[in-house]
Amino acid sequence: MSSQGPSNPDASRFLELIKRSSRGKFKIYIGMIAGVGKTYRMLQEARALRKNGINVQIGYVETHGRAETAELVGDLPVIPRKKTFYKGKELEEMDLGAILARSPEVVVVDELAHTNVPGSRNEKRWQDVTDILDAGINVISAVNIQHLESLNAEIQRITGIEVKERIPDKMLNMADEVVNIDLTSQELIDRLKAGKIYERSKVALALSNFFREEKILQLREIALKQVASQVLRKIDLEIPSAVRFRKEVFLACISANDASAKKILRKTARLSTYYHSRFCVLYVQRRRESGMRIGLASQRRLIDNFKLATQLGGELIHVKSDHVAKVIAETAAQKKVTTICIGKPHLSPWQLLFKKNIFNQLLKRLADKDVDIVILS
Repeated sequence: MSSQGPSNPDASRFLELIKRSSRGKFKIYIGMIAGVGKTYRMLQEARALRKNGINVQIGYVETHGRAETAELVGDLPVIPRKKTFYKGKELEEMDLGAILARSPEVVVVDELAHTNVPGSRNEKRWQDVTDILDAGINVISAVNIQHLESLNAEIQRITGIEVKERIPDKMLNMADEVVNIDLTSQELIDRLKAGKIYERSKVALALSNFFREEKILQLREIALKQVASQVLRKIDLEIPSAVRFRKEVFLACISANDASAKKILRKTARLSTYYHSRFCVLYVQRRRESGMRIGLASQRRLIDNFKLATQLGGELIHVKSDHVAKVIAETAAQKKVTTICIGKPHLSPWQLLFKKNIFNQLLKRLADKDVDIVILS
């Protein structure tokens, strides 16, 4: 990779965004996997902005011992990290208070999905970034595709690893610019073998696990689709004269005993993100699920699902009724829903829906409506 000067097109576009408004602008570099060069590109842009007279400072950058990345930090102003003790160990975190106090024009914040030390102002770094943007400070950040909440199950299927640190999809939707850092699988493997991603003692293990070619190809496809989706969203927002399909609105239907609810929520959120639309989550509480009638395990599952729905950016709707089909149809009409998403009929809670012919009732209520029903696996 070569160093970029003031004519850097990435820096020029972001500079234009900064000039348009006093509101904090947000740019995300996204990659399919570690080592594609997200931090390197952020630092290149930071240097280009500084040469253009912009007060840009580093809030947090993780070089992971990569010499070429560390070299780019150079003389860029770095806001000192905050030292804190946790379980007898001294740890370093990004100092949110210092960033807000210094109030630079642009701050570089790496590792967007990072979980802060307990006791910090926010649980997650993406929440810190939201505070920084609210303060009118522009942010350049980076994240890998596997950290997106709605992709969690899909990434685990591909890699065999459950990613614990995640960001809500709304962070990508908040971004004014999303830039994909793309490499072919062979280029990435060559960088790994050359010791440019991990130290050489870890290369063999990485090649046999996360950096296998078939996994890289699938992650690359997901990253490209995600960024393409963001481009379409930008067109939708900025070119009102373009030909439009109908504006999609999704409705995810869950219940207290639905073991597949998390999958339904994540898949609905992904559909919503793809179509640049909003989605709602409907829970119809029947009398048998009220008060002390509902089991503790079901209560906990329901609370977890409500929390996930909110994190994914869905609008939560809670209705008490035994008339499930009627409530679904009425909610679809009120929210202008175009697609209703439910779990497979043999899975709880939709066993009841099919057994009592409620599904047929729902179809009848929607017969003359332009509403699709999607049964998710």
